[in-house]
Amino acid sequence: MAKVTRNEEAVRAPRTRQEVLYWLEGGRIGGRAAVRYLEHFVDPQPAPESELPTVIRPRFAANGLEELDALVGLPLIKAMVREIQAFVEIQRRRQDLGLKSEAHMMHMVFKGPPGTGKTTVARILGKIFHASEVLSQGHLVEVERADLVGEYIGHTAQKTREAIRRALGGILFVDEAYSLARGGAKDFGKEAIDTLVKAMEDQKDQFILILAGYPQEMNAFIEINPGLRSRFSSIFDFPNYSPHELVAIIRHMVTERQYQLSAEVELELVHYFEKIDGALHPYAGNARMARNLIESAMRRQALRLVRSVKEPSRAQLMELRWSDFQPLPR
Repeated sequence: MAKVTRNEEAVRAPRTRQEVLYWLEGGRIGGRAAVRYLEHFVDPQPAPESELPTVIRPRFAANGLEELDALVGLPLIKAMVREIQAFVEIQRRRQDLGLKSEAHMMHMVFKGPPGTGKTTVARILGKIFHASEVLSQGHLVEVERADLVGEYIGHTAQKTREAIRRALGGILFVDEAYSLARGGAKDFGKEAIDTLVKAMEDQKDQFILILAGYPQEMNAFIEINPGLRSRFSSIFDFPNYSPHELVAIIRHMVTERQYQLSAEVELELVHYFEKIDGALHPYAGNARMARNLIESAMRRQALRLVRSVKEPSRAQLMELRWSDFQPLPR
């Protein structure tokens, strides 16, 4: 049989029983995946490739992990994600070899201000855990209080169960989750929490719940809800970005938009972020602030070119000057 390259493995499924056994022996697929493939072969002829499941092994999570590594900062979060992914893989290998395996509680809490990458990391986790066969689809369903809390008795449970249903096979991301407990004992938010807790137990292997929000509020929310605290093994802290990390984010955003920053502009931006550190509101140092600065600079650059250059060159159309960032928030 012709040798199968790693690139070929990543884009197709095995085509014969012999190839399934060859991949299993070589460690390219696990026992459960091999059984699923063999079930498709009712005769010696290879089944149409479109009818076979995609080969899913943790190394094919590379795109998700590479996407995670490409994010600016977040070293502790990147390390935690790799630990969880490695644990899942080792437990699967133990199971394939008849050893006892431990289930890992996958529900998580993300604590951090807006614009620090919480939703982005959640989307990437969906890709990684789909590739690792933890999630059947890996999609992200993002909701907030208004999507879960109803207007009358029974309505909240219905809305919350519907959100969970849409998230099955993927991740249910509840932003500002602490708002579910803000209305007091008679508020319907408690009903949403109870419905989520029940689903975490009854459907624990069918979806991952991520509760997200500001650090202090999330700490208080988790502590006053013992039923929630015991069900989350992973708590991720998303800090504000440092001045150099913010400039790296701006550089990336500018490049994506086919603009350019000079070294002088980058240095001025670092000085600016260092100067305002702690001077603005506590959650000012994040990617949303960086995006707002870029969009303002692009508008000012456009006005500058329209007023001063009749036929701007490619270089002029791409250049963002330090003056284009003025005035800056103080």
